[in-house]
Amino acid sequence: MKYQKSPGTQDILPGAVERWQFVEGKARELCRRYNFREIRTPMFESTELFQRGVGETTDIVEKEMYTFIDRGDRSLTLRPEGTAGVVRGYVENKLFGEPDLSKLYYIGPMFRYERAQAGRYRQFHQFGVEAIGAVDAALDAEVIALGYSFYTEVGLKGVRVEVNSVGTPEIRAAFRERLLAFLEPKREILCKDCQSRMDRNPLRVLDCKTDQKHFTDAPSILDSLDDECRTHFEKVQQCLTDMDIPFEINHRLVRGLDYYTHTAFEFKAEGIGAIDTVGGGGRYNGLVAGIGGPDQPGVGFGIGLERTVLLLEHQNTELPELNGIDVYVVALGEAAEREVSKTVYQLRARGIRAERDYQGRKMKAQMKSADRLSARFTAILGDDELARGEIMLKEMATGDQRSVALSALADEILR
Repeated sequence: MKYQKSPGTQDILPGAVERWQFVEGKARELCRRYNFREIRTPMFESTELFQRGVGETTDIVEKEMYTFIDRGDRSLTLRPEGTAGVVRGYVENKLFGEPDLSKLYYIGPMFRYERAQAGRYRQFHQFGVEAIGAVDAALDAEVIALGYSFYTEVGLKGVRVEVNSVGTPEIRAAFRERLLAFLEPKREILCKDCQSRMDRNPLRVLDCKTDQKHFTDAPSILDSLDDECRTHFEKVQQCLTDMDIPFEINHRLVRGLDYYTHTAFEFKAEGIGAIDTVGGGGRYNGLVAGIGGPDQPGVGFGIGLERTVLLLEHQNTELPELNGIDVYVVALGEAAEREVSKTVYQLRARGIRAERDYQGRKMKAQMKSADRLSARFTAILGDDELARGEIMLKEMATGDQRSVALSALADEILR
């Protein structure tokens, strides 16, 4: 055909989209329980926002952003991640003026020019949360707990939590020298990406998936933490332990964004090819001030929904019945045809999932349609039944059928 979807994108069709609706619904339900409120930000922002917020030496900014010049000669970028836009919205709309902590969540598409593979798309979707306005390590643990609960409550098994502390910018600067001393003798055997990162952002070398075997004896940033950072990290661990959330410390976990301070964490799971990270986040105490707001601390995460849905499929996870309708209304006769439009409207107004035929098909074909739609009931209305004010209600699972008053049809289905 002449037109096809762009590489790295996908059509999410009926039959598959129900899994997405379930996953998104669970995210919203959890956020209500945790008192996070939804925020919706633009899908494109000033390019400088992401350069300053995400970090100019990150792969996202250097290689992956969809950037364009608009008709006003402004450089704009399709959002590659959610945090920078949420923080910009927090600052611009002065949410810092509210007396309580700002606990926000988002669900929506992001865009990165990456090599397409299983679980990785150029247009992808994230569920994320941001809690801005408190330094308490218990808040870090709450955010991790929300993410872990999301995975367990959608039914996934084997999801692991890895945590680390990346300290403060000052601590990372000192650790950078120790790390470079370790890496320099290995420069020639490391991949080209690692060699480039050594000159610009050495901590990112530890995030390389190719050269992990060379980093077994790498120094740990945990040995460089000051008392404040160490106390903060210990409290995060204690809170997670108190909540019975299993976790592992990974001293090489640095995440791919420059704004993290103190806590960094990832959610890991097997089953999507070479990818095992399905979500992650951390604390970002300098980001709000860095993009022009007050010096407010924050912590958050981003979870990839494509990867979540792929894991559900890989694990053959049983989901609640998301398809199906409550009743399929069959009309037999001219007068009944007119009545059915009103009846179906009234049923839907009562919250009942109802459908009818619009193709002029025979009763047998309509009954097959009811089967395909997994209808719990069929309601058959003929001209004779209409004259008596009745309708035949059939329970599809058992085959039982009975005549009920047309005016009481909704009550019978809801019973």
